[in-house]
Amino acid sequence: MQLRGPYFWIVPALVVALAHTMVSAYFPQSPGLIAFGDILQTVLLAIATGVMFWNARRSHANGRYFWGLNALGCAMWTVATGFWVYYEVYRGEPSLPFPSLVDSVFFLHMVPMIGAVALKPHVYRKREEFQVGAIDFALLLLWWIYLYLLVVIPWQYVQQNPELYGKSFNVLYAFEKWTLLAAIAYVWLRAGQKWRAIYTQLFIAALIYAIASAVVNMGIIARKYYTGSLYDVPLVTSMLWYIGAGLTASRLGAEPSVDAADARGRNMWTARLAMAAILSMPLLAFWVSLDREVPESVRNFRLMVTLGAVFVLTFLVFLKEHLIDKELLRLLRSSTDALEDLKRVQHQLVQVEKMASLGQLVAGAAHEINNPLTAILGYSEIIADDASLPPEKRTLADKIGQQARRVKSLVADLLQFARQTPAEKMLVNINILIDNALRSREAELEARGMRFSTDLASTLPYVQGDATQLLQVFNHLVNNAADAMSDGSGVLHVSAREQNGFLQIEFADSGTGVADPKKVFDPFFTTKAVGKGAGLGLSACYGIVQQHGGTISCANRPEGGATFTVRLPLMNAQRSVASTLS
Repeated sequence: MQLRGPYFWIVPALVVALAHTMVSAYFPQSPGLIAFGDILQTVLLAIATGVMFWNARRSHANGRYFWGLNALGCAMWTVATGFWVYYEVYRGEPSLPFPSLVDSVFFLHMVPMIGAVALKPHVYRKREEFQVGAIDFALLLLWWIYLYLLVVIPWQYVQQNPELYGKSFNVLYAFEKWTLLAAIAYVWLRAGQKWRAIYTQLFIAALIYAIASAVVNMGIIARKYYTGSLYDVPLVTSMLWYIGAGLTASRLGAEPSVDAADARGRNMWTARLAMAAILSMPLLAFWVSLDREVPESVRNFRLMVTLGAVFVLTFLVFLKEHLIDKELLRLLRSSTDALEDLKRVQHQLVQVEKMASLGQLVAGAAHEINNPLTAILGYSEIIADDASLPPEKRTLADKIGQQARRVKSLVADLLQFARQTPAEKMLVNINILIDNALRSREAELEARGMRFSTDLASTLPYVQGDATQLLQVFNHLVNNAADAMSDGSGVLHVSAREQNGFLQIEFADSGTGVADPKKVFDPFFTTKAVGKGAGLGLSACYGIVQQHGGTISCANRPEGGATFTVRLPLMNAQRSVASTLS
């Protein structure tokens, strides 16, 4: 291991540990040595808390919670050590009184650290996944508290027995420490290179602490331990290594990754451990009820603790299920919306394919029809202008000419529909085009008892497009609305506004509505009487708007009538030019 870069702290840590060893070996037991040991440990743990809190502030996603929980564990450890400073240094007492809550803080300070590892900070989690994982962590946290209340607390407060208390505490504390080591080893196997380096330092720190606790217990049993003695050297080394683990993470700057080995899905191991913890409670209650060797007061206390824990943990399980159901409903709504979007895109693709294939078909047919049609029109005009012919024949020739011109108009529509030449795009003022389209039909609409209203923003940006083609679209939408209001009354309302990077133009009429809004843009689809329309106008409009990178849609209004919405894209360049022109 290189002693530079992220591991720069190893040499200073070893120097501090060596200095502690020399002081412990040289000086005999004394109040000064005890004060040295207590204060040094408290300061080191306070530094570890600060380093991990600093990492929490700099981290993102669940890495913040990982270092926050480690900082909480070190802070609780600092508080517990501070009690030793208070009793041994300030009050001069040889040990803490019994019973005392300090041991509870010592035991519980490792629970946030276990929970921090269970969060798997090397894996990126979504907010919803983290909420469920946080409840799993809460279940594990409460389970550890429940175990402490079940195994240790009765011999401390219910039926005081220092010998059984010490044995129970040491066994449960050892189980907790080795659980932390196993958890770190597991996530080490699943992490990337940077996080493996961090987990390695945390594993070494936790391993040294586990060994140090065993060494201190051996000294206490042999009645040779005192604060500041050589028994504290491994303990101080573990504290230094926790500081080093935080400094290593600060140098490496590791962040959660979606490429980690277990990035797929939710953190199932935390959920499985939480489930195992809950299922263990009935077994522990069964053991408590059958254990007749303990006093009845201890047994009753354990049963009450078990019932209370079952109630609290069951509530958390229901809360977890509620969050999972909420997430499933959100995913279901997202899937439904995605399916609707897919159907809409599929419909648009089918429409484009229809227009492309049909355009190729009608282009050739239209040109072939135009040649004989021109001859028919020419001959009909010659016959109609021939004064030597009887009037009825000239009238018949006029009718032939009228029908020929009607066919010519239809062919023109076919050619426009099949036209695939790119539009000549330039900056276009949409307000002017809309005004021209309405003015051209104003007299006719008023004569038929119809009227129109507009709501056009005066500061609309210019659109890049073909003015002739866009005017054709607006003219056809106005004509379509007039045909829909053929009963002799009605209002056509036209509005235009900027919305989410698009220019949105709406033509809303008060007519009879559309029987099938999804099919109005299909070629040859029409609701008009035979001879009134070929059903190509809206298809041509659809193609023109598509060429401009926009969309056109139709929907029936709740109050009656239909609304045609045209959306044309805007560009930053268009906005700047428009502001210059204005």
